[in-house]
Amino acid sequence: MNERNVRPFSKRDEIGYVFGDMAGSFVNLFVDAYFLTFCTYVLGISLAWMGSLFLAARLWDAVNDPIMGSFPDRWMLGKSGDKFKPWIKIFMIPLALSGVLCFSKVPFEGVALHAWVAFVYVLYGMSYTGTSMPFGAMASVVSTDPIDRSKLSRARSLGGTFVGIAALSFVPVVCFDSESNIIPERFTLLAVIFGILSVVCYCLLLHLTTERVREEKKQNTEKFNYGNVLKAVVKNRPLIGVMVATIGSMLYITGSNQIRSYVFKEYYGNTSAMTLLSLASVPIIIICFPLVPKLVAKFGKKTTLMFGVISSTVLSVIIFAVKIPNVYVYSVLNVLAMIGQTVFTMLIWALVTDCLDYSEWKFHERSDGSMYSLYTFSRKIGSTIASAGVSFGLQAIGYISGNNVVQSDATINNIYMLVALIPVLTCVLELIGIGAIFNLDKEQTKEMYAELKQRRE
Repeated sequence: MNERNVRPFSKRDEIGYVFGDMAGSFVNLFVDAYFLTFCTYVLGISLAWMGSLFLAARLWDAVNDPIMGSFPDRWMLGKSGDKFKPWIKIFMIPLALSGVLCFSKVPFEGVALHAWVAFVYVLYGMSYTGTSMPFGAMASVVSTDPIDRSKLSRARSLGGTFVGIAALSFVPVVCFDSESNIIPERFTLLAVIFGILSVVCYCLLLHLTTERVREEKKQNTEKFNYGNVLKAVVKNRPLIGVMVATIGSMLYITGSNQIRSYVFKEYYGNTSAMTLLSLASVPIIIICFPLVPKLVAKFGKKTTLMFGVISSTVLSVIIFAVKIPNVYVYSVLNVLAMIGQTVFTMLIWALVTDCLDYSEWKFHERSDGSMYSLYTFSRKIGSTIASAGVSFGLQAIGYISGNNVVQSDATINNIYMLVALIPVLTCVLELIGIGAIFNLDKEQTKEMYAELKQRRE
């Protein structure tokens, strides 16, 4: 590999990466948060069937990640010399279309309806993999400097956060009426708008970023070897810790987003409060963005993460143990508990980079593509557990699918407990992954990068 003589890394690349994460998040976050709601309330699909679909589709998607993630390594498309951008161009339109199809009220019934739901969800999953894998790996060719890559990690965290706050916070206001009933056609309209915004943001990513590190174009017929991928990961203790913690984080991101509308609609009877919950998190982002780098510089990434996770654990246990009767008190406590998860999101991609460098430091070998694919695998596993768990959990507590259905008091109370349990499980896995398994503290990280710098000179 060699680095081209092009314009140096700059804020332009960081802004491009913000748009890149926004692009995927417009579709991904909307589907993750409301596809289950749409299918159960609007289409009348049973929760047990949805749970089975999530389990099968997400597991296929997780296995599919390493395969599709290897495409840029195997085949270089076009004459530009770019390794990852051509693949984003291929899949960005299917991703936008799949998001619209997920929220289309089709006139099918029975087997045809279930087949349609399965088809569009699998299409969405594969399309998202087709864009997210090259986007995530592209940081390695935008710059070889660890500091630049950390900046890209922070920029990436902003994109999804912005979409989650600025866009998804208005979904309850637009898609539910004053009595908390769903307006199906509004979901379709938002899916179209988010799809268009996704494509526009991907175009901005492609325009603003530059792939500086080049590989010679070559034909590679070597078969993808899962055994080599697994061997590389098993030896990398920090990566295993990050993967365990990430499974927990995805429980929170996917699970809480999917089931949050149920607790506000059924337990509190106030879906508009969801918007206030999202908007209230804005000050947290504003505070954390400049503060987190300073805390990392003083305490290191691991210690900073542990501070955040421990605080989230305490608040999450309180919410679970004490049923909060007031929706606004509940929202405030959730916003405060969200601080630790915000810190986690801002630092996780930088930790992944540390894990890749750890492999080179300890074992004198790099397998970035394979390890990144396995890390992405852990994200999909977390999402799978969350999606299937929410569906099966709602089914187990007696929830009845369909719009305008009155749930029993026992079901409504259990919805609260199910929602409150997810952050607790998240924090437990994050404490195990970062606190017990991940073994790169501030001093070890300094030692690692000093030695790597000496080797490369």
